[in-house]
Amino acid sequence: MTEPITVLIVDDHSVVRQGVRAFIETQPDITVVAEAESGEAAVEAAVEHAPDVVLMDLVMPGMDGVEATRLVKQASPRTQVIVLTSYHQDEHIFPAIRAGALSYLLKDVEPRELADAVRKAARGEAVLHPRVASRVVQELHGARREGANPFTELSDRELDVLRLIADGLSNAEIAERLVISDKTVKSHVSNILNKLHLADRTQAAVFAWREGVVRRSEEG
Repeated sequence: MTEPITVLIVDDHSVVRQGVRAFIETQPDITVVAEAESGEAAVEAAVEHAPDVVLMDLVMPGMDGVEATRLVKQASPRTQVIVLTSYHQDEHIFPAIRAGALSYLLKDVEPRELADAVRKAARGEAVLHPRVASRVVQELHGARREGANPFTELSDRELDVLRLIADGLSNAEIAERLVISDKTVKSHVSNILNKLHLADRTQAAVFAWREGVVRRSEEG
């Protein structure tokens, strides 16, 4: 008899974990070996159980699902991670995939589709929600262009944030300057890096100067 597929469920809401577990346990070929309510607990459980598949929430207090995914893959490279979240924005999709997630599903997924995604993940096959898949394809097409045009790719507020990054301001300083929250600044920065296909703030600053987003006459 074939060994069942082992699953770790990670979500900070117990009702979600209970619901997913209740369904998974109706599947004869899939078994839940552990649950975790935080990113930290997810990494510990992955080290202990080395599950075939992790169902990973993204937005959790403390360590988020992106960092947890990265550490789970380091701790147990054979484990496949399926993101199971309510969020389908770029700032969630691309960091999760870069961190090592194989599949990306939204929480409105049909139970049967979730079970199928778990089986496919155990075979190393990816499943992406259609909305997510379209963004990944668009991103791949964009990455092949000669270069992103910041004046067409970015919103006015994102251009403001990019200029302040180029001026060397921190997120907290940008938030104070633009009278917005640190969280909003972080979201803008993630969007900027994704839209312009840049790895970090340093690249963003160099890009801003090179592309004329910031002019020397604006210094001081």
